Amino acid sequence: MSDIAELDTPAVLIDLDRVEANLKRVQDYADSHGLKLRPHIKTHKLPRFAKRAIELGAVGITVQKLGEAEVFADAGISEIFLPYNIIGAAKLARLKALHARVHISVTADSAETVEGLSATFAGSARPLTVLVECDTGMGRCGVQTPSQAWALAEKIAKSPGLHFGGLMTYPAAGQVEANAAWLAGAKLALTSAGLPPEIVSNGGTPDIWRAHEVTAATEHRPGTYIYMDRYQVAKGVGTFDDCALTVLATVVSRPTENRAIIDAGSKSLTSDTLGMSGFGLIEAYPEAVIVGLSEEHGTIDLTNCPTKPRIGDKLRIIPNHACVVSNLFDTVTLISGDAVVETVTVAARGRVD
Repeated sequence: MSDIAELDTPAVLIDLDRVEANLKRVQDYADSHGLKLRPHIKTHKLPRFAKRAIELGAVGITVQKLGEAEVFADAGISEIFLPYNIIGAAKLARLKALHARVHISVTADSAETVEGLSATFAGSARPLTVLVECDTGMGRCGVQTPSQAWALAEKIAKSPGLHFGGLMTYPAAGQVEANAAWLAGAKLALTSAGLPPEIVSNGGTPDIWRAHEVTAATEHRPGTYIYMDRYQVAKGVGTFDDCALTVLATVVSRPTENRAIIDAGSKSLTSDTLGMSGFGLIEAYPEAVIVGLSEEHGTIDLTNCPTKPRIGDKLRIIPNHACVVSNLFDTVTLISGDAVVETVTVAARGRVD
């Protein structure tokens, strides 16, 4: 077993002890509030962590693309939720093949999506479960009103090959009350019309500790909670001591007294700022600011640092957004403390289809 100081850079480090603590903390919260947990694997893309979450009590997993679902089905995960509009013959054929070997459910927010699903699954021995995606404030996909949710739910229920499963949303961060009211109204409308939703699926990590306030919800789909990141700390979800993913980089240049260049740029650290200053937190130099990213260079402003790194020093960086980083590397290195445990392939990396 080697030490992280011996690793070549840039590299992604995953602290297994922090992963375990994060998984348990959120599962315990969900259990204490009677919420089912269906974690999103987009953050880690590793079957080993999905299986561990299920061992701890999760009811299944959430994926975002068919390619991810295929990877995790191949790894033995049999309960998969794919909250995405599946459009086109090629993708519908892949969905049907997956449905034949695992329990997979999907979402729809339009009649066109439902019609495509029904044409594919009509005559199937087992219907495909479809939830209505609801826009409760995020401004992305989803029906816009509870009455539209009811109309689409009725269409799903009447469509050959389909089973109406309930409602799903990915809410805007910080809008818990609005999200709760929207879902409560939609659930009431559907129940009054004789279509009570079996599942009301809520999501997101930023408001995870308020998930129980969305009383209509039956389950929650957090993703980033397993690794955490600088954005989640800024939102109060946890502390930097909870962040399990860091990017290890080397200082390759000190062209001026107050500038350092590292070998981690936009191909290693996400360019997402999410409203924050800089592109990550350097653990050993919290006063430093990563002010710019080229493809393979990161530029650090050391003006406010009482001590400054030297050429050859290795720095651990907590990224702004951990989920993106997982999709930038073919492998990640699992660690415990400063000891390297194993380097593993990111199984679903690049599966964007």
